[in-house]
Amino acid sequence: MTPKHIISSITTTTALAIMVISCASPVKLAEVGDYDQAIERSVNRLAGKERKNEELVRTVEFAFEKATTRDMDQAERLKTDLRAESWPRVFDIYQRILRRQQLVEPLVPLVDRRGYKASFRFVRVDGLLAEAREKAAEYHYNYATDLLAQARRSKDKTPARRAYDELGRIKTYYSSYRDRDALQREALNLGTTFILVDIENRAPVILPIGFDRELTDISFNGLNDRWRVFHNNRQSGVEYDVKATLMLRDVQVSPGTMRERQYEEQNQIQDGWVYEYDTRGNVKKDTAGNDIKYPNKVTIRALVTEVYQQKGARLAGQLELFDLHSGSVIDSRPLGAEAFWENYAATFRGDERALSKETRSRIGNRPSNFPDDTFLILDAARRLRPVVVDQLRQIRI
Repeated sequence: MTPKHIISSITTTTALAIMVISCASPVKLAEVGDYDQAIERSVNRLAGKERKNEELVRTVEFAFEKATTRDMDQAERLKTDLRAESWPRVFDIYQRILRRQQLVEPLVPLVDRRGYKASFRFVRVDGLLAEAREKAAEYHYNYATDLLAQARRSKDKTPARRAYDELGRIKTYYSSYRDRDALQREALNLGTTFILVDIENRAPVILPIGFDRELTDISFNGLNDRWRVFHNNRQSGVEYDVKATLMLRDVQVSPGTMRERQYEEQNQIQDGWVYEYDTRGNVKKDTAGNDIKYPNKVTIRALVTEVYQQKGARLAGQLELFDLHSGSVIDSRPLGAEAFWENYAATFRGDERALSKETRSRIGNRPSNFPDDTFLILDAARRLRPVVVDQLRQIRI
């Protein structure tokens, strides 16, 4: 069997398994150990019924006892291990127990239609939850402070980012906790990579005034995210980590070129009528008494002169990323953009009726003066800007 068929078989089997489970009865779910799903489906079917189904009542009772025992045993094992990182799991277990009890409690006392009364062992989880909540929050807090201490000692952003996430998890337990907010702000600052974007002209030409502005007039709103902040001007109080420099190495402006061509177009049109005469010089008549005549076809011509003008500019270089702490080059990516000015002019001499529809649409423009080099270089800079933005967006540091 090929890998493709194996994957297809696994996918089909998984889909069938999900379908079977989704259609399984509460009894079957309880039998395979999916206690919470068995309880939820049983409760949904029992709610609002005066005569309770015996099988469903006993299923709720059985699954509730099994699930509670399983969860309490697991929580106790985790607490016995004395590992601080286990407390978030312990908290989740107690939360699961609480949700299960809240689901069943509205049905208690639960009596089936034959009078059997189900028995439930409810756990007082308020105190257990309070302990687990405090221990879990403390674990995340202590782990985050250790990561922050590591981030303060080094220039590595990873510990600070992990500390930020750990401090964020505390909100699962408390909306306000010690100095969590202040520490998270510090983690955000330590974990953020500040990137300064600038230009360095290595091309053997003098760039026109306004070139830098055209190229770096970038809105960084779509680039900035939690861990990357771009600036195109140095901000006081900011320690930059990376400099993204556009190394402009080649600036070329082509000379203006003009190509001219002439061609003739012709067309046949009707110019009056040609009559048929008899031997006496009289116009012949048809059976209806009408003159016998034929369209007089003549060929008309027009001489078309086309002029095509073109001039272009090309910019090329690299986007180089420098680690400002080590002074090393992190990455280098080629960049380039072109700008073209084009003008098309067409005139004709002769009969306008000879022109095709396509040619007629181009008639009327006139040759123009070529734009100066500055205009094209600035236009190329505008076209290069989105290329730079796209490359900046791909930076992962």
